[in-house]
Amino acid sequence: MLQLLHTIVAEYGSEDPEMMQEKLKEMRILDNVELPEAVIELFVKPKEIVIDPVKEIVATELPVEEEEEAEIVEEVEPSEEVKPWFNPDPNQPQLVRMANLCVVGGHAVNGVAEIHSEIVRQEVFNEFYKLWPEKFQNKTNGVTPRRWIRFCNPNLSKIITKFTGSEDWVINTEKLVQLRKFADNDQLQSEWREAKRINKLKIVSFLKETTGYTVSENAMFDVQVKRIHEYKRQLLNILGIVYRYKKMKEMGPEERKAAYVPRVCIFGGKAFSTYVQAKRIVKFITDVAATINHDPDIGDLLKVVFVPDYNVSVAEVLIPGSELSQHISTAGMEASGTSNMKFAMNGCILIGTLDGANVEIRDEVGEDNFFLFGAEAHEIAGLRKERAEGKFVPDPRFEEVKAFVRSGVFGPYNYDGLMGSLEGNEGYGRADYFLVGKDFPSYIECQEKVDEAYRDQKRWTKMSILNTAGSFKFSSDRTIHQYARDIWMIEPVVLP
Repeated sequence: MLQLLHTIVAEYGSEDPEMMQEKLKEMRILDNVELPEAVIELFVKPKEIVIDPVKEIVATELPVEEEEEAEIVEEVEPSEEVKPWFNPDPNQPQLVRMANLCVVGGHAVNGVAEIHSEIVRQEVFNEFYKLWPEKFQNKTNGVTPRRWIRFCNPNLSKIITKFTGSEDWVINTEKLVQLRKFADNDQLQSEWREAKRINKLKIVSFLKETTGYTVSENAMFDVQVKRIHEYKRQLLNILGIVYRYKKMKEMGPEERKAAYVPRVCIFGGKAFSTYVQAKRIVKFITDVAATINHDPDIGDLLKVVFVPDYNVSVAEVLIPGSELSQHISTAGMEASGTSNMKFAMNGCILIGTLDGANVEIRDEVGEDNFFLFGAEAHEIAGLRKERAEGKFVPDPRFEEVKAFVRSGVFGPYNYDGLMGSLEGNEGYGRADYFLVGKDFPSYIECQEKVDEAYRDQKRWTKMSILNTAGSFKFSSDRTIHQYARDIWMIEPVVLP
């Protein structure tokens, strides 16, 4: 710690105590702990001897033996302005700031996606970045194609090998790019759709076995599987489904079929044991599922399933057969994500915000092959401030869906606590901190574009192929190579 303090002082000087106070506030490793004397002395000016010049002149006219008596010396005490912030507050805890310790002690600091690395540089550790810019890097996460295509999706793997000419793509994912030139090929598209159909049949069997629900293989399989958390916004997804269901109920049978593509909406994930709001979301999803899945007016046009005990083995069944995958976190809150990479590798099209690795996936697969909606990371702070000032005006469709939930259509459970978190302008557990209401209109409008695209199966299949082709960048081998060369300074060995 002492070395860090000396480095900060050497970089910025000790002339401006207020500026130095701010630097130390951001960069200290030990918080609310008294600074070492060696550091304090850098800010405390030594005592000065000030002699009154008029009195000095008078003194010089006196005999030497009387000079000492005539000379008036004033001692100026050290400045008191900077002393208070040296002293610990006895009413506050003493803390070790582990993140700061890691930055100071580490050889390099990296975010796990480009947008995450930029947030680390400009917001989280900006003071450290200004001090050591060369220390900050980016290492986008990756997943292994050996497990997430070759092992869990053998049907698709055979097709990729056939059209790329070898199995080299398994350890050299750049070879996947070759699929782009065949994206419009009728033979590839036909085989690609058949592989997806076989994988969907596996999901149909799995869901029947684990949940008892029977779903149609001819529906679009729309999947969101990840940890249950408010920032990941499973609540936005299920509210979108509720809105869809409400609109279906307001239509006649023929109009309903013409307006909506059949969907099977699959959720999976676990909530932390004490995370009450996350558990409410799981409860809400299962209540919505029970209502919709037993509604004879809806039939196979819409099904909702929450998969129990979600884990990697379940993911290996769901991901290959998925057609739309939801990665809809509040922008700026998802560091990277890796399930988005796994889905894209398997030819699943993503709907999501510009958050985490979504940004880079969209760049690689092409803007036309990614369904984008929602506020961007740089807007989030302003939108929360707008809410706190009472300036947010909710979309009528958002108010409509909340009222529908409160009407009791999904059972007797009182959802005021869950809906109340989306209301108000301030307070813990209120004011829609994760901006579900703000993004709701653009989300449901984006879902309409999804329906439109899915009706054109040739277009959809092409988008699917281009997602797999564009996923080459997200192989874990590439990330390991980057770490090895930039941090460990060695050439890595690629596993077969």
